[in-house]
Amino acid sequence: IDVNECTTENPCTQTCVNTYGSFLCRCEPGYELEADGVNCSDMDECSFSEFLCQHECVNAPGSYYCICPSGYNLLDDSRSCQDINECETRNFTCTLQQTCFNIPGEYKCLDPVRCEEPYIQINENRCMCPAENTGCRDQPFTILYRVMDMVSGRSVPSDIFQMQATTRYPGAYYIFQIKSGNEGREFYMR
Repeated sequence: IDVNECTTENPCTQTCVNTYGSFLCRCEPGYELEADGVNCSDMDECSFSEFLCQHECVNAPGSYYCICPSGYNLLDDSRSCQDINECETRNFTCTLQQTCFNIPGEYKCLDPVRCEEPYIQINENRCMCPAENTGCRDQPFTILYRVMDMVSGRSVPSDIFQMQATTRYPGAYYIFQIKSGNEGREFYMR
């Protein structure tokens, strides 16, 4: 008569399966059977693949979970991270004069545009140099300030901003140039 070791002595640390004349030990999901055939040890699922989580994988007994960096929420798939738009959720500390600008993982408070002499402000992002002002003779007619979100991971080269000269003013000539922010030569104009 076969002795059921699983009920008499149960040598396994997790699940015992009786066989004729012997027994087998099995482990719960997330654990693996050790070389002794009796004990189970935790599997480190995070070491199997770097694609389990979008940001960081944390091993847990018999399982794993994903975490996101500060400024991101874990999505319902429990592996992907989504940026928290602090400007939409009104979770920011900008003054009433400043504009909240969302960037991945955080936000920035942008001060309002201030036009320097001899320019006058036309709207919230445009300064104009009046033609009747002699100090405007060799200055650009208008200066337009534009803030753009440069999302990482976009394919390059890529057009990010377009400006077009008009023939509204006879004898006017146009110069387009990147005034600052291109020290690393990441951008070019065409």
